[in-house]
Amino acid sequence: MENNKKIVWKPGNMLYPVPAVMVSVADFFGNNNIITVAWAGTLCSDPPMVSISIRPKRHSYSMIKETGEFVINLVTEELAYGADWCGVKSGRDFDKFKEMGYTAGKTVKLKAAPTIEESPVNIECKVNKVMELGSHHMFMADVVCVQVSGKYMDKAGRFHLNDGGLVAYSHGDYRKLGKKIGTFGYSVAKKRKRSGK
Repeated sequence: MENNKKIVWKPGNMLYPVPAVMVSVADFFGNNNIITVAWAGTLCSDPPMVSISIRPKRHSYSMIKETGEFVINLVTEELAYGADWCGVKSGRDFDKFKEMGYTAGKTVKLKAAPTIEESPVNIECKVNKVMELGSHHMFMADVVCVQVSGKYMDKAGRFHLNDGGLVAYSHGDYRKLGKKIGTFGYSVAKKRKRSGK
């Protein structure tokens, strides 16, 4: 039954969809882990900055606090199962790279945290501030390097990220991104005249 009347809920996080990402971390003893983070986002474009928010009880929290590093790895449809598994299992009990068959790759600018080689985009981050907000602590970080898969590069050097089958997380569901409905600025772009007219 269709009902367009608004229903008032208690305040909560209903900003969906959000990027589905796996964050890879490590300590200075060579122990690594993968954590799935729902609260990840852009803070600034110049300088490039991002944030992730994590509960202090999570296994990866102490690793990030120790090293001040993490890598955000974008999730494709092929990686969605592994992302979910890494989100519900604890690194205290499992070697997530081994269990999921992921390759811990080398970073360019970090000392400890690895990349997930199977991800098409690895965003290397150095923490510059931690905000203790409540249930989650926000790690504000500088993006110091980005590695992208050559699989999605064309001959002109353009990166076709949307061809990678990226996944978003929305209200408990993983969703593959759908069809393109426009490009940035299309609402104000001048319509091209048809040839011959």
